[in-house]
Amino acid sequence: MSKKNKISYKTSGVDVKKGDALINLIKPFAKKTNRTEIMESIGGFSAITSIPKRYKDPLIVSATDGVGTKIEIAELMKNHSTIGEDLVAMCVNDLITCGAEPLFFLDYLVTEKINLLKTKEIIKGIAKGCEIANCSLIGGETAEHPNAFPKEKYDLAGFSVGVVEKKNILRKNKLKNGDLLISLKSSGLHSNGFSLIRELIKRKKLNLKAKIGSKNLGEILLHPTKIYVKEILELQKNINLKAIAHITGGGLIGNLKRIIPEKIEINLFKNSLFNFNKKLFLLIQEASNLSDEEMLNTFNCGNGMVIVISENELEKTKKLLIKLKIGYKIIGACSNLKKGNSSVNIN
Repeated sequence: MSKKNKISYKTSGVDVKKGDALINLIKPFAKKTNRTEIMESIGGFSAITSIPKRYKDPLIVSATDGVGTKIEIAELMKNHSTIGEDLVAMCVNDLITCGAEPLFFLDYLVTEKINLLKTKEIIKGIAKGCEIANCSLIGGETAEHPNAFPKEKYDLAGFSVGVVEKKNILRKNKLKNGDLLISLKSSGLHSNGFSLIRELIKRKKLNLKAKIGSKNLGEILLHPTKIYVKEILELQKNINLKAIAHITGGGLIGNLKRIIPEKIEINLFKNSLFNFNKKLFLLIQEASNLSDEEMLNTFNCGNGMVIVISENELEKTKKLLIKLKIGYKIIGACSNLKKGNSSVNIN
């Protein structure tokens, strides 16, 4: 057969050898994240894990998410070192809202052609996120889509599985009149609202090199999403967490609506809602000309995670949060609904 007429997998755009090289590149990073329950991980067709023995009546919890168009900012900045950490954060922060402990994580990366240096940066970030969350990176999939995906572009998705004791599941129907909402400080924009940010860069000519304090805007936008696993699990051991809201797409208001039971309304204290990362969110608000309510329906506005507690546990909670070295603010309270449907109000 003439070599001239041969059409191989490689000539069609998929480099199997480069894929194998990538697996070998990933293994050392994944090894650092291994929990004792992991029996088999990177390299096989699937991974195997056991449930930690301390759980008496365990339930399995799962979550999946992506990073969205924050990837485009990484491309503009030519810096992919934090995107992987974002990916882990978006998944495990969802997972812990019911009180679950993350066990393992898998990723899916699709690209037109594998770029080993770029992919190494991304995977290294994923491994770092897994270490922070104390969950194992047990595998994933990297897919090349030659001539079917934008050149030199990629997209990411993540999948996390955790475990929770049945009796400890957080349920929104526990909320009562007088319960307090405490905001845990975000590390910035996290991984939401970037379609609007990209529009501002395009139409309002926002300069990614413009200084905000000691860093430029691009660096601040790329700051990785805060992973709250350690803090939430520690709080859960010591106080009665009634509900948790991860503030992602839909902003503060949209995500608080997801934890309100019937016959309860949430009243937010307006003066407490913009206390974190003020310069960043003020810059965005001025460039976009959005109202306060529109900002709160789009971005986290500095509020990365919100926990709900009983008023009588406030002082204990404050002491724990100071010990955990995380910024916090009391941003609202629950009250009995007099009429109408459950709602989030700003006072």
